[in-house]
Amino acid sequence: MAPREGGPVPADGSYSRRGFLGETLKLIAREAAELLADRVAPRRYFRPPGALPEPAFLAACTRCGYCVEACPVDAIMPAPPNAGLAAGTPAIEPMQQPCIACEGMFCATVCPTGALVPPADGWAHEKMGDLALDAERCIAFQGIECGVCARVCPVGPEALDLDQQGRPVIKDGCVGCGVCARACVTSPSSLLLTIPGS
Repeated sequence: MAPREGGPVPADGSYSRRGFLGETLKLIAREAAELLADRVAPRRYFRPPGALPEPAFLAACTRCGYCVEACPVDAIMPAPPNAGLAAGTPAIEPMQQPCIACEGMFCATVCPTGALVPPADGWAHEKMGDLALDAERCIAFQGIECGVCARVCPVGPEALDLDQQGRPVIKDGCVGCGVCARACVTSPSSLLLTIPGS
C-alpha cells in the first residue's frame, strides 16, 4: 500500500467502490469540519508570524506568553478577556505597535506548542495581513513628495516600492506587518491593513 493523505490506497492505483466511497466521505467530512471551525472561531485578530489557521491555532495555543516576551518591539499582546475563545492568545494591533518582520522570527521560534511555526522559507510567503492602498487619500497621488511608507518598510522594495512618479506600489513580497500603515502621514492612513480572509 502506498501512503496517501486521508488513508492508504492500492499500489496499482485501483480503487474498490467501498474504498473510493470511504475516501470521498473522509474528504467531505474534513472540509465540512474546516468550514464549521471557521464559523465557530473566525479570525478576529492579527496573529504573529507562523500562526496556524485560526481554529488549529486556538486549539494549540496554551496562552503561555513566551511569544509575547520574545518580541523585540513588544508588538505582541494577549487578546483581551472579552475575546471569547481567543482570550489570552497572542495578538498584534499594527496601528499601535506593528511587527517589524525581524529576521529571527523569535516569537514563532520560542513557541513550545506549534501554534506558531517558523516557516521553512522565512518571510518569503508569510502573510500576517492584507495591505491595500487608498490612492485618493495618498498625498503622493496628488503630486506631493512623500515616500515615508517605502522608507520604513522592513522587508524592502520587494514588498513596497515607489514608482517613477514617487507613488507607492505594493508588491508580492509584502508580509502585511503594518509598519507602513502606522507610519503613513495621512490621517486616517492611506495604507489599509486587514486580517487575511476578512
